[in-house]
Amino acid sequence: MSGQQHILVVDDEARIRTMLRRYLEGEGFKVSEAADGTVMRRVLEGEAVDLVLLDLMMPGEDGLSLARYIRQRAQTPIIMLTGKGDLIDRVAGLEAGADDYIGKPFHLREILARIRTVLRRVPAPAAPAAATEPPADILRFQGWQLDMLRRELRSADGVVVPLTSGEFELLRVFATHANRVLNRDQLMELVKGRGWEAYDRAIDTQIVRLRKKIELDPANPALIKTVRGAGYVFAAVVSRG
Repeated sequence: MSGQQHILVVDDEARIRTMLRRYLEGEGFKVSEAADGTVMRRVLEGEAVDLVLLDLMMPGEDGLSLARYIRQRAQTPIIMLTGKGDLIDRVAGLEAGADDYIGKPFHLREILARIRTVLRRVPAPAAPAAATEPPADILRFQGWQLDMLRRELRSADGVVVPLTSGEFELLRVFATHANRVLNRDQLMELVKGRGWEAYDRAIDTQIVRLRKKIELDPANPALIKTVRGAGYVFAAVVSRG
């Protein structure tokens, strides 16, 4: 059917790939399979993929290296399938560019819910704006431009800085709550639709990644500041339009 969203399942276990493909196809998705990085690259280069389900633990190239490969080339959403319950492994997946994670063993209905949640945060391409239309909804701060419609971040010289959907949502929350101290619970509540409940340190991980992209000196941040014992504050004057 036309308009199908395309899911790429990357896992070295054929049983898991087949199970996910059959289930997701039954839910209306187009599904491709890849047993390793070589096949994954072939699929990504050959056709558009809306989301990648990526196993963390695979022989040869593991999921972390494959997530970095994807993120260096595109902002395709990534959900990491983790066979380990270790917090370090899950945080490593987020640091590599994953948008979410699901631990094995998993329930198929949870997979579906997570996929739909992540895909809802990725808007369909907008039609070209007519000359008479008002400008896009843009938040401006210290030379940066955060385009809320295109979900793009541009530097002062007009270069697009790639953001994962999770990073974009956090930056959106900060920019729309500038100069207000937000604790982790408030951030988790404001970043809607994300399964943060498993551990709040994921917020810290995303902030570290954001700082590396927007701060002149990430070790001494001037925009996203830590307020000891209270949370974080986005210290900037933000204008809209």
